[in-house]
Amino acid sequence: MRALPAELKESNLVIFAALAANLGIAVAKFVAAAITGSSSMLTEGVHSLVDSGNQVLLLYGKHRSDRPPDAAHPFGYARELYFWSFVVAILIFAVGAGVSVYEGWQHIREPEPLRSPLANYLVLAIAFALEGTSWFLALRAFNAVRGDQGWWQAIRISKDPAGFIVLFEDSAALAGLVIAGAGVWASHAFEDPRIDGVASIAIGAILGVVAVLLARESKGLLIGERADPGVIARVRALVDAEPRITAVNHVRTIHTGPTSIFVAISADFDDAMTMGEGEALIERMEAHLKAQEPMLSSIYIRPERREDAVVTALGG
Repeated sequence: MRALPAELKESNLVIFAALAANLGIAVAKFVAAAITGSSSMLTEGVHSLVDSGNQVLLLYGKHRSDRPPDAAHPFGYARELYFWSFVVAILIFAVGAGVSVYEGWQHIREPEPLRSPLANYLVLAIAFALEGTSWFLALRAFNAVRGDQGWWQAIRISKDPAGFIVLFEDSAALAGLVIAGAGVWASHAFEDPRIDGVASIAIGAILGVVAVLLARESKGLLIGERADPGVIARVRALVDAEPRITAVNHVRTIHTGPTSIFVAISADFDDAMTMGEGEALIERMEAHLKAQEPMLSSIYIRPERREDAVVTALGG
């Protein structure tokens, strides 16, 4: 029997850690922005506040997705997490990136007098430490399931968006802190407060790119993605190993949630089998498949002659 992916066991811890870090950082950034008048620091405060809201939405989505199946939703509510993940991506783009670019443009048009940057530097240092801790936890959880796969490949095949969303958010936050610090320093070094506004726009651009990437991945999960090819291959092999199955026509899967898969199997049964024998064989195969692949929440096995399955497939 195969265990469920390790990323699903740690994703809640990662989200709570990110939420705690972002709430504390947001307060500190807003206080520093009020003291120093820094546009990039205000932008970073909004960024942390948006990230905090996003983590709350992810926790809410995970809670809603745990509801059991009912008459209206016979396959359960697990895919609701994918909906809230898509909402998070939209919020990052609309609120995080939008406010950052707007605030930066306003600061360029109407620059404020420079003030002491000491408060900004202190807050940025504290924020970097807290954000770095959250990023490390997210990275550790992601690497636990990434194995020897490339980063982008692991993200593309992941069916739990909570893990990689937090990793993306924290990575963007760290990059934003570096840009904000550089903007504050350059503004004072060159005595030009407009540079701080340019830094805000750069932070908004990073958030926009992250939002587009997250929306793309969340959209694929929301529409419906197949199971890992390895799972499909093992299901095919298990069915094909049955002596009275003459051919496996196709194995079609779709993730109904991070830990649940619906599988439809078309197989050619031995023509000499009676209906009762076929029913018993199907029940035995379903039990065996669920024992070997715990994520198979729903299994549909259809007896179908090989030649008929080919015609059906060609006909769409």
